[in-house]
Amino acid sequence: MEQFIQQLLNGLFLGAIYALIALGYTMVYGVLRFINFAHGDVFMLGAFAGYYLHKALMPMMSALPAPVSAVVILLLSMLICGVLGIVIELLAYRPLRSRPRLNVLITAIGVSLFLEYTAQYIFGATQRPFPELIPKKTVEGLGGLYVSNTQVIVLVATLLLLLALRFIVMKTKMGLAMRALSLNPTAATLMGVNNSVVISFTFGLGSALAGAGGIFYASLYPSIEPFMGILPGLKAFVAAVLGGIGNIPGAALGGMIIGITETLVAGYSQDIGIPSGYKDGVAFVILILILLFKPSGLLGKVEREKV
Repeated sequence: MEQFIQQLLNGLFLGAIYALIALGYTMVYGVLRFINFAHGDVFMLGAFAGYYLHKALMPMMSALPAPVSAVVILLLSMLICGVLGIVIELLAYRPLRSRPRLNVLITAIGVSLFLEYTAQYIFGATQRPFPELIPKKTVEGLGGLYVSNTQVIVLVATLLLLLALRFIVMKTKMGLAMRALSLNPTAATLMGVNNSVVISFTFGLGSALAGAGGIFYASLYPSIEPFMGILPGLKAFVAAVLGGIGNIPGAALGGMIIGITETLVAGYSQDIGIPSGYKDGVAFVILILILLFKPSGLLGKVEREKV
């Protein structure tokens, strides 16, 4: 029982990061109805931004408490990724806005490859250790459970970001414009909504969350390289589909389910007779099942397309 609860906790921490990345996929889909496959690479660039910001700023911030310097690095990394997301939308996707969705989808794959190989050219292909933004400590809780302070900080920070996102979407004028645009772009334009501004804001917000996800993921698994965004990005996409793509609470729920399932498979691989290396395939088995039995996702709504 202790091992089961321990695996649940580990899955919860991992699922929180998947949820954070999945929100970017689901927000862009909700507004533009296409999958931004470059989102996982923005997640990777968030981790590298944190790495280089730590290297550049720590001599100046060494006198500050570690949590303060970690927050500064996190916010700056989110800002960099947010600006990058806006630039990607402006240069790559906006010129294709009136074109068929397939064109945009292929472009997204091209942008993803461009970011990966440009990062490899600039940063090199070698894995490098991610610095400890906050000194790591492991705490033993009730029943012999082990939790590190990094895991708790990542979970709390993720929950705060999710609450901030919900506030923006549900309580601000920009959030209202985002919801209007996702329901009916033409009607939103007639009501005075500037669609271009809203779309740019959505890309920036989703990319900033991906940047935070990159920092959190690198803090839990402290090794970064230019292709580190591929697998977590795909799993987050599966999480978004599982929860109901376009649905923000669904993306968070899907991320948690994927993270917990993956961790349980890895933890009980010997008992269930599946090699632990197959844990990465679980997300895609779930994707196939959800597409077969509930294509709209757990919290998604069935939409009929006019012929």
